[in-house]
Amino acid sequence: MRPAIALLALIALTACGTPQERCIRQSTAELRRIDTLLGEVQANLARGYAWQSYETTLTRWEVCGTRTVTKGDKTYETPRMCLEDHTITSRRAVPIDPVVETRKRDNLLAKKRELTALAQRQIAQCRALYPEESK
Repeated sequence: MRPAIALLALIALTACGTPQERCIRQSTAELRRIDTLLGEVQANLARGYAWQSYETTLTRWEVCGTRTVTKGDKTYETPRMCLEDHTITSRRAVPIDPVVETRKRDNLLAKKRELTALAQRQIAQCRALYPEESK
């Protein structure tokens, strides 16, 4: 469910803004992803462990409709109960290898430097292609 909500939010954001802003946002998307990953790796190193998400399915009773009950000359509705499955996402701490995490961090930092230079060129290109009017 969360990926679907995130996708809808991304589509809504993409539709917003001027052509220049959309161009810049698209040009810097990979750089933002690298920043997110870098933040996770740095947090893992600082904590000494990583968080792992996992899903658990729970079954619980829920009202899923009504039924009509007639007693004598009176008719009334009562809730109808059904067993429904619900998926719950939880997280747990998992150990990390600091050497591997440090290597990840270093590789992400190198990639960030590379993408920053590329993004700066693309941003300049976006500004040239879609100049904004002065207000």
